[in-house]
Amino acid sequence: MVSQSLSLLSKCTVFPNQKSTLGDLKLSVSDLPMLSCHYIQKGGLFTKPPFSIPDLISLLKNSLSQTLTHFPPLAGRLTTDQNGYVYITCNDAGVEFIHANGSHIHVRDLLGSTDGDVPEAVKGCFAFDQTVSYEGHFRPILAVQVTELADGVFIGCAVNHAVTDGTSFWNFFNTFAELSRGVKRISRTPDFSRQSVLISPAVLKLPEGGPKVTFSGDSPIRERIFRFSRESILKLKARVNYNYCKLEDNGAGIDIAELMGKQSNDTLKFPDRKLTPLAWLRNAVSRDSNSTVEISSFQSLCALLWRGITRARKLPASKTTTFRMAVNCRHRLEPKLEPMYFGNAIQSIPTYAAAGYVLGRDLRWCAEQLNKNVMAHGNGAVREYVEDWERDPRCFPLGNFDGAMITMGSSPRFPMYDNDFGWGRPVAVRSGRANKFDGKISAFPGREGGGCVDLEVVLAPGTMAGLESDPEFMQYVSVY
Repeated sequence: MVSQSLSLLSKCTVFPNQKSTLGDLKLSVSDLPMLSCHYIQKGGLFTKPPFSIPDLISLLKNSLSQTLTHFPPLAGRLTTDQNGYVYITCNDAGVEFIHANGSHIHVRDLLGSTDGDVPEAVKGCFAFDQTVSYEGHFRPILAVQVTELADGVFIGCAVNHAVTDGTSFWNFFNTFAELSRGVKRISRTPDFSRQSVLISPAVLKLPEGGPKVTFSGDSPIRERIFRFSRESILKLKARVNYNYCKLEDNGAGIDIAELMGKQSNDTLKFPDRKLTPLAWLRNAVSRDSNSTVEISSFQSLCALLWRGITRARKLPASKTTTFRMAVNCRHRLEPKLEPMYFGNAIQSIPTYAAAGYVLGRDLRWCAEQLNKNVMAHGNGAVREYVEDWERDPRCFPLGNFDGAMITMGSSPRFPMYDNDFGWGRPVAVRSGRANKFDGKISAFPGREGGGCVDLEVVLAPGTMAGLESDPEFMQYVSVY
């Protein structure tokens, strides 16, 4: 369904340009829990192409057809057999392709205001709004909507979350862009193997008519993009790892946070050696028995967010808070899955701490709690997660059930801006209404690259206002 602010120009089914020879793919223990989640909705905002819109629509239909040949599950449907096992049947049933008219909307209108709030008009650029992934039994697994703007175009994809995670989604989107700009051989071939421990004999029992989402879509929320520059993140990482310590350089005190903001190839001269700032800091960490673990930039950013949101929610000190992080298990399993394994290969790692600890301890302490859990989630933890699910098969409980939860999804490592359909990279990457609730955060790479990050933050309006006035958090946010 197209948003009321847009008009439908055309809708059709696009089929793979070659028949699939891929057999049925059984949903895994990482796929099945997503049957109760909305379809993933992600897309790119582009400037106007240097050719006509009819030519663009023709180009995208043809390249989508080629892409589906490489990704036959996306052109299939979900089926459940008599034993209760759910499969993707690669039957070439096709995907939905929509051309919508938004010629009254400009690129700047979708970028948002100076305060970073995401405009409501963005939500209209995606199909299958509020569609639950179980519906892939009788609806297309993928829908592509091309929205024609006054001075640009938005290419939005909605794809079944029980079929793909972020890694698989962006591999598809990157391939779609590659073939659109005339690449003859795709750079990353998806792997459809189903031989890992993730493929289980356990049966997920579903209610009649399928599962429902586990969070309320009626609660008021605000959605905003917070930008963090490379320099800002490096300063944050320095604070977490080195607590703004000072080093002596011929008697002059030097702020480590300032050093981290410089280019990594700048050198500092000491009496007997030359080191880059990053190398010196790593050496300093190894000499400090109290700081044996270097916290990553992203974990530092998550810790900052955890503290800021907890403070804004004004929770009692004894209230247990939860910070969930989705982790990619492809490289954590032994034997490893292929990097381009197609499907869901993610698990959600919860970290718990009382609000009084989150706010009463320092930022380093919060980051350490996240780091410990991520580092501990290796092959054994992945398999334990699988065994636990097999004892009690269930859909993923997405939401903020006690008012003190934060869920971090997506990743700044995803190649979201590596999408040139033939006339340049996206101006911005945005998501739709899917799976949005108080405390849902999505991490995107910044368009500038180099380690900058955009956080798509969804919060209750009062909590968002509190976060926006939080000095500790906002000192690291870049001005639009």
